[in-house]
Amino acid sequence: MDLGIFLEQVPDGDGTWIESLLSGLGWTLAVAFFAWIFAFVVGSIVGVARTSEKRWLVRLGGAYVELFRNIPLLVQFFVWYFVIPVSYTHLRAHETSLH
Repeated sequence: MDLGIFLEQVPDGDGTWIESLLSGLGWTLAVAFFAWIFAFVVGSIVGVARTSEKRWLVRLGGAYVELFRNIPLLVQFFVWYFVIPVSYTHLRAHETSLH
């Protein structure tokens, strides 16, 4: 097995393959860390809301949980990747046309 390929230049001339892989690993770990923090905070807030004595907080927390529990993860990926960016672009275009 030739591991020397990792020391070769990438085709665009922007460093070696190992530098690109390590950069990607760093970004992956950073995004995973911040996603974990975000999920922990949101989950804690929703969990506390569901155990509250205020009925509207319990219902709001329950609705949030049921919404994400009942939509398959693959469908959520498609919505967040394809639908939300297009909707955001249309909203921004509509907003600028109003000014």
